[in-house]
Amino acid sequence: MKSTKLSRSLTIFFVSFFILLAAVFSGFYYYHTNVSKKPNVAIQSQPGQTIRPFSFINQDGDTITKKDIEGKIVVVEYFFTTCQGICPIMNDNMFTVYEAFKAYDDVVILSHTVDPKRDTVEAMKAYSLKYDADPKKWMFLTGDKKKLYDQAYFSYGLTTANESAENIDEDFIHSNVFVLVDKHGRLRMHLNKDGNPVPYDGTDEESVARLIEDIHEVLKED
Repeated sequence: MKSTKLSRSLTIFFVSFFILLAAVFSGFYYYHTNVSKKPNVAIQSQPGQTIRPFSFINQDGDTITKKDIEGKIVVVEYFFTTCQGICPIMNDNMFTVYEAFKAYDDVVILSHTVDPKRDTVEAMKAYSLKYDADPKKWMFLTGDKKKLYDQAYFSYGLTTANESAENIDEDFIHSNVFVLVDKHGRLRMHLNKDGNPVPYDGTDEESVARLIEDIHEVLKED
């Protein structure tokens, strides 16, 4: 009789122990997958901050404003059509982004010129045809240089390549960075394993692949 009672008590103890152990592991798993996990694509804009209004001309001669991209995810770059350095690499990689999302109505690309004096509408059109770019999906934008540069500095956080420039005619942007903007007009950036933001390098295929993955993540958001 005592042996039976002892056996029953041990059974109850072990059953209770394993139930408790399972609960602890479940709580640990939930915490690390749902609570402590940081988002991969962090918001870089300050609370309430969005990109500034703008008005530029695309490769078809149409005026493109902020209203045309409202509610869309936007990938931004700055380049110039006569560039023989990083720009061809960047745009070959941007074509990969374009191909990945050209069937998505809510993803667009804005490629701004940094040399609007040479990059006329006609020059931008000829350049866009190299990539068979749909002007509604991949917009090659030109316009007033100061407005283009102000948008780069104050909306997209890009910096000048000529720190000693005293006026807009001397100023020049030559950035390899692709900028990701979400549907609310906020800047987004990938977080590395240490939780630090990492810019998207338009000349690096791995970085561009990460950008494509992050766009898919941002597409899941409201």
